[in-house]
Amino acid sequence: MDVLEKYLKIIYDAYYGYAQYLLNEMLYPSWKNYFWWLIGLSLLVWTLEILFPWRKRGGILRKDFWMDTFYMFFNYFLFSLIAYNAISMVAVEAFNDFLGLFGVTNLVALEIGSWPQWAQFLTLFLVADFIQWNVHRLLHRSPLLWEFHKVHHSVEEMGFAAHLRFHWMETILYKTAQYVPLAMIGFGLEDFFILHMFTTAIGHLNHANIRLTYGPFKYILNNPIMHTWHHAKTLPEGSHGVNYGITLSLWDYLFGTAYIPHEGRDEPLGFPGMEHFPTKLWDQLRYIPTRTKTPSDTSAPPRKAALTPFTPAKGPEKL
Repeated sequence: MDVLEKYLKIIYDAYYGYAQYLLNEMLYPSWKNYFWWLIGLSLLVWTLEILFPWRKRGGILRKDFWMDTFYMFFNYFLFSLIAYNAISMVAVEAFNDFLGLFGVTNLVALEIGSWPQWAQFLTLFLVADFIQWNVHRLLHRSPLLWEFHKVHHSVEEMGFAAHLRFHWMETILYKTAQYVPLAMIGFGLEDFFILHMFTTAIGHLNHANIRLTYGPFKYILNNPIMHTWHHAKTLPEGSHGVNYGITLSLWDYLFGTAYIPHEGRDEPLGFPGMEHFPTKLWDQLRYIPTRTKTPSDTSAPPRKAALTPFTPAKGPEKL
């Protein structure tokens, strides 16, 4: 089999294999089924929003509810079916072929497969989340990457499904950044189903319209109050963003990017100039920036008081 045939077969197997996988996910519920767990978690968090709404405006079906619901399934499943699964399998094979030119057949630098499963889980969780924190920070600091990340920050009313409103390019960026470090400790992204569901649940809760801080665990786990300030339209002076944590908040406390001046229930969300940003689903899906903004542009985030150490939220810390 020549090189072209090999890669064509990889592409065919990627499309056929993922289509079969997704069909099985939809037709055959099980305890390790991403499709039905996503639906179940979404319904659970949505129910909490209905029963315990933090912001009273918006109602059950807030602004862009259905668009965000589509994004949820698109970014969890459909983008992989349409393109990502094939692209990633070709890229991994090409990367392995490239390493083979130098006699490298295994990237594993630290073999932790013999560790207790809890230690493997914790290692994977911490490494993956720290990489995501850094990628998220880069999405705010790079003018080009910020243009893609604007899709996520175009949310004006928080709700659980806003968690997965993001540009498809972010899937490529996050997973590419994670591939080599996780491969070096002998893991792939699919190794722990429970990790995916846990991070999905925290992500849903972070964006949900509920008042929740986890009490003293707020210094470890991201939460809706903290993440509201990440989406705030006005940033502290001298910062590109705050509260970059995906699942864990501890990175922000460790590296000085935590910012919670008050609860921020009614803080305006979005970014300056978003009235010129696409609002329709199709326009956002096909959005490719043609130029990037400089800090002097009117679209640059407005500033207020300089970023200061964490200021605790006031009031009871329960749902």
